Parts: sequence; C-alpha cells; structure tokens
Amino acid sequence: MSSKPIGIFDSGVGGTSIWKEIQNLLPNEDTIYLADSKNAPYGEKSQEEILRLSIKNTELLLERGCKIIVVACNTATTNAITNLRAQYSVPFIGIEPAIKPAALQSKSKTVGVLATKGTLASSLFHSTSENHANGIRIIEQEGTGLVPLIEGGKVAAEETIGLLNTYVNPMLEEGMDHLVLGCTHYPYLIPTLKSILPAHVKIIDSGEAVARQVKVILEKNNLLNTSKDIARHQLYTNINPGVLQSFVEDVEGNLSVQRLDF
Repeated sequence: MSSKPIGIFDSGVGGTSIWKEIQNLLPNEDTIYLADSKNAPYGEKSQEEILRLSIKNTELLLERGCKIIVVACNTATTNAITNLRAQYSVPFIGIEPAIKPAALQSKSKTVGVLATKGTLASSLFHSTSENHANGIRIIEQEGTGLVPLIEGGKVAAEETIGLLNTYVNPMLEEGMDHLVLGCTHYPYLIPTLKSILPAHVKIIDSGEAVARQVKVILEKNNLLNTSKDIARHQLYTNINPGVLQSFVEDVEGNLSVQRLDF
C-alpha cells in the first residue's frame, strides 16, 4: 500500500494550492488530483449535493488505488467528511479555516474569515470558531463570486480586485489584523490581497498545516512511500484542461494534466 498514490479532490483548481504543499513536503509520493470544475463552486450547493459529489470523487480515487484521500475543499470537508470517514476505510484529511493560529496571534482581537457560504453555514465551522475564538471577534464574510473568477484565471482582474475590496474593507474598519482564507481557491488571491491590505494584516491559509498532517497520518499508518523513483502526478479535470494546466505550470516533475468525464 505504501507505493499507492495520495488522492486529492476539490471543487476545481483551488485545491492545487494544497497539492503543491503536499508535493513539496512529500516529494516521493505519487498523487492523483481531481478538479471537479464542472460542478464548481460547491459553496452554493446543498449539503446533500455536496455529499453526493464528494462520494463520487472519493470512489473515483479509490478505484485508482489511492491509500489516503485529502478533501482539498473547505466546503466538502465541513459538509461531507464525517460521512466519508464513516463510509470508507481509508484515512481522510480535511481542510478547516485556520482560525486557531489567527486567534492566538491577533493583537486587535479581531479576525476576518473569507470563505464560501457552504463553509460558513456548516456546523463544523461554527464548532471550530467557538472552540478557538476565546475572546476573539470573528468576522465572517462570504466570498461570493470569487471561485468562478479564479477558475477563469482572473486572479488579478479588475473585477476580482473590486470584489475583494468590497469584502475586506468592512473587516478592516472593524479592526481586523488577521485574514483567514477559508477556501482552497483563495491562496491564489494572496498577491492581489497583499496589494490592497495594509501591511500589518496577516493572511493565513491552511496549506502547510494540511501537508504536515498528511505526513503524520502516512507515518502513523506505515504508508510513507520509501521508493526512490521519480514521483508521478496525475491531474484530472472535467472541463478544459488548459485551465488546470495553467495553475501547475510552475511545478517540475513527472506530471500529466488530462480531461476526464466524471
């Protein structure tokens, strides 16, 4: 089993931000990535639909022999991962907004969370907020419209900048000094966000922490790949592969991007 690939899925290209962290930390591991861009964004769907899509993605990865599955989508994690863990025997790693480190580091005691509607409305998000807030004010903001723009490669377009200003300015007026990105698409907006946020506002995402957790779970289950062969990365999308290709063109190695109807 240790030579089997790590499976990763997201509602589109955003989870490649997580995939890159995993690939950097675990260079010997083969990976299979599913970008379900045809059904993006998950954040505006019902919990039942999110679960159905998550099961579809999981079973496709299991058919390809994946030894562990990373749900590289905040919305799918908060709405489906409990069911997935109950239904399948492989380990699952989920993504949660990094509220805890932001709350611990905040000096103004005000933290902003930019996330999808599906994540902010979930019970898991609310329990995470309650457990880690500890006197910290959490300002929630839906990032409506951002995922389609990112999927379209418009991470620095005027329309994107306008939306981001609309979303972050009220949080700044409330004294936010940390901005938590609660969607795996949003790290691709970090350069744009840095251009519009004051220098004292720290942006936090979950990528590195998720990669470290994948390594911990692989070690715990004796699933680390000790092969010295060059790792193989297979990335699939159910729309034009050129979009996914553009998000991973900076990555070297044995990598293929293909269209797959799923």
